[in-house]
Amino acid sequence: MNIDFKKLAHEYGTPLYVYDFDYMREQYRVLKSAFEGSKSLIVYAVKSNSNLSVIQNFAKEGSGADCVSIGEVKRALLAGVNPYKIIFSGVGKSDSEIEEALKLKILMINVESEAELKHVESVAKRLGVEARISIRVNPNVDPKTHPYISTGLHENKFGVDIDIAKRLYIYAKNSNALDPVGIHFHIGSQLTKLEPIAEAAEIIADLVRSLKAIGVDIKFFDVGGGIGVEYHGDEKLIDLEEYATVIKKAIKGMDLTIVCEPGRYLTANGGYLLTKVLYEKQNGDKYFTIVDAAMNDLLRPSLYNAYHKIEPLAKREGESFQRDIVGPICESGDFLAKDIKMPPLESGDLLVVKSAGAYGFTMASNYNTRPRACEVACEGGECRVIRRRENFEDLIEAEKLYLQGE
Repeated sequence: MNIDFKKLAHEYGTPLYVYDFDYMREQYRVLKSAFEGSKSLIVYAVKSNSNLSVIQNFAKEGSGADCVSIGEVKRALLAGVNPYKIIFSGVGKSDSEIEEALKLKILMINVESEAELKHVESVAKRLGVEARISIRVNPNVDPKTHPYISTGLHENKFGVDIDIAKRLYIYAKNSNALDPVGIHFHIGSQLTKLEPIAEAAEIIADLVRSLKAIGVDIKFFDVGGGIGVEYHGDEKLIDLEEYATVIKKAIKGMDLTIVCEPGRYLTANGGYLLTKVLYEKQNGDKYFTIVDAAMNDLLRPSLYNAYHKIEPLAKREGESFQRDIVGPICESGDFLAKDIKMPPLESGDLLVVKSAGAYGFTMASNYNTRPRACEVACEGGECRVIRRRENFEDLIEAEKLYLQGE
């Protein structure tokens, strides 16, 4: 889509998130078609971008939702996701969250520990219902990704080891309050190599065969998400047809529905952050471009040292030189990019931060009492606001001053 960023920045101000809904829908359709010929369910990972309109965009395509809080479950339902296509994951669910999820009759609760399994069972017994569950199994496969987004090793906090998983499945099978319908694994995010996924799928598929042999009727084979996307533009990415093929091969001969939980893959490169240059600054040999977007708007560079391609909307004459792109927040870690080459810039110039559709606004905060940005969706050549810009009154609405004499 040809988006008029200059017009949008003029109309809605900066910082501004802009989403290409046509691109996001096409990403969904390509992934869904890769599993053609097999039973499959795509459940969008809401944490990557939890705007109601984004979720609705995928729900209209038939997508489910992978949620990691009861708030995300409620968002998915509000956006029109079928309850039977919602999975509730996460390592730290409270009893009240578990109770609400069971009452909402979602597809299944993804259990991450023995203690959690017992809590789900206890809540289900109290409600007089049978809880559909899956168990997140740790295949102990190195995903070859950033350690902060690796999730399938013994050292990570997620899931349980295979031996523990077997014991928990047997326990669940014998419980009148638990119905073990699924199995789940997720080895990490931003995966760019197929081999770890294939290895993990084979390990978990072998576990399913052994469970089926003792009467545990697994119906859903949840492979998680994590498919990598381009940030630099030169990454070697996973071929989706090959991705689907290795998963189908792993479960060959079993009647299972493949569940896939994409987030970043669907949204990252369909999102942009527009920001305006405030000042240019030089400290010795070091050059800085100070912009009106900051780490509270886009945390990934500060948190992961993540790279986002940044381009000026209007190219000025002159030789490019290295500088840091930094924001107004009072932290040395407040930057959008370090040591990147860019042509000369002036106050008021607009920059486009690319690949900002995933883990951008959804990780934003009000640090330094900064209102969060406006979000705009573009589809079919038209753009509309899907979240207005916050103002100061929004930030203090839930606070109360103590007044003497009260």
